Amino acid sequence: MKGLSDNIEAISIVDRFLEHSRVLVFCNAGNPHYFITSADWMIRNFDNRIEVACPIYDTDLQKELMTMLQIQMADNVKARDLSSKKINAYAKSSKRIIHSQLEIYNYFKTSLESAETES
Repeated sequence: MKGLSDNIEAISIVDRFLEHSRVLVFCNAGNPHYFITSADWMIRNFDNRIEVACPIYDTDLQKELMTMLQIQMADNVKARDLSSKKINAYAKSSKRIIHSQLEIYNYFKTSLESAETES
């Protein structure tokens, strides 16, 4: 909506792993607020269920959530841009293929291996 949601970007990633993050980041003029939530923001979830959201204050967790979101937003294999016109076209490809589910898997695998090496 012009003047209201000009700076909101949404994508949909439907792939092998059906679960997806429910992370909200409100940029708040350079002072971001992070939340995790139990449901997608859909009418059926707001009107017919009890759902919760909670803030994330730990800066290390915020960084990890932002990394995950950046990987997902860069997806150019399974991501569809959600537009007000409901075209939902696949995101444009770039020179480097970014398959977010594989990238996130590798991100956590590498993080786990690094933690095991350090201990």
